Amino acid sequence: MKKFIIGFIAMCVVFAGAGKVFAVAPTVVITPTDLIQGDPFMIKVENVAKVSSIKSITFNGKKEGVFLYKSVPTVLVGIDIHLKAATYDVVTTMTNGDVIKTPVVVQERPQDVKPLGIPDKLGGDTAQSAANVVSELKKEAVYFSNIKTNKKTLWSAPFIYPLTSIAITDPYGYTRNTDGFDILHKGTDFRAPEGTPIMAMGRGIVRVVKKNSVTYGNTIVIDHGQGLMTYYLHLSKFNVKQGQIVKQGQIIGWSGQTGYAIGPHLHLTVRINNVSIDPVKFMNLFQ
Repeated sequence: MKKFIIGFIAMCVVFAGAGKVFAVAPTVVITPTDLIQGDPFMIKVENVAKVSSIKSITFNGKKEGVFLYKSVPTVLVGIDIHLKAATYDVVTTMTNGDVIKTPVVVQERPQDVKPLGIPDKLGGDTAQSAANVVSELKKEAVYFSNIKTNKKTLWSAPFIYPLTSIAITDPYGYTRNTDGFDILHKGTDFRAPEGTPIMAMGRGIVRVVKKNSVTYGNTIVIDHGQGLMTYYLHLSKFNVKQGQIVKQGQIIGWSGQTGYAIGPHLHLTVRINNVSIDPVKFMNLFQ
């Protein structure tokens, strides 16, 4: 009996001598398939052993970095929270000229608005304090968006949470109304009493150890390569230096309430090529 193995797009037939060998065509797998604005997703090109067999992979026309993860060519993509809800193509171009188009449906993120006050250390709940906070956020956003990244991935093991005990106090993606100003929460807040050890989520290079940022507070940024970065905000103390290579699980600092923080906690931001995505959804990619 002849055995047929069918790939995602088509079956490639290769003749070897008098017999027939059926090779499977490259298969593009998107995980997860149920996506909303602000989500990350993973692209895997199965039945391909080498990254060099892939010329390029794009999402919405933007070229993405390809790396080997568990021996499979893989891409991490962040969907901008402001990207219009629609269907977009992942276009995988092989070095032999073959092109595979895979549709990705991006749905709208539910809108949620909650009030948030300003601590006394930043001026309290006044219109002027709110304006100052928004102004500082804009400045710091520019600073933290211009961090260099390694051209290659620096991690190989699935990412871990930065805390041993996980309790979400504020989710990603809702809007905080502060004295008439709307501030989008592009991270996730976790319960972390003052002085709780904070761990590196994955191997990488410490790019930023910034003290006393007005809104971010004491902040560490770790570059994991190819545009993937993790941000740890509102820390009380640091345990690493800029330029240091850290291992997964290494204690990089301790939680606090520096910057724009009502109380002690850890604000975690994950960015893929400067696109801030839902950290919990990011972690779900590795479950």
